[in-house]
Amino acid sequence: MILANNKKVFFDYFIEDKLEVGIELVGSEVKSIKAGKLSIKESFVRIINGEMFIMGMSVVPWEFGSVYNPEERRVRKLLLHKREIKKFNEKVSQKGYTIVALNVHLSKGLVKLDIALARGKKNYDKRESLAKKDQKRAMERAMKERY
Repeated sequence: MILANNKKVFFDYFIEDKLEVGIELVGSEVKSIKAGKLSIKESFVRIINGEMFIMGMSVVPWEFGSVYNPEERRVRKLLLHKREIKKFNEKVSQKGYTIVALNVHLSKGLVKLDIALARGKKNYDKRESLAKKDQKRAMERAMKERY
């Protein structure tokens, strides 16, 4: 079950490699996330000292929580193996590559995040994507009218 989706990523980047990772959460963040009170639109992933972190992910504090609710936009650690971090780090060190968050979902009751190794699109690539999308929409419309 997808809880949050980052649709803009597919327009701004070419996705090359995907990976499902866990997120280190504290307190009532899990309840808030399961209630759908999160956003990953402005989030990005960084590798710091051999560990991967997601920054800018917004999790609204749970309304029934205590005074000790964690901050809304705190830095959260991602849970993955060292070899996976190393593989992503080698690619990110090349020019034009970055790590982006695709979506947050539940997997067997656990909160998981899909991240991807992405290469930025140029403006002409974005225009091409829009043109393809328009063609597809026009074709679907024509098929619908025909039948």
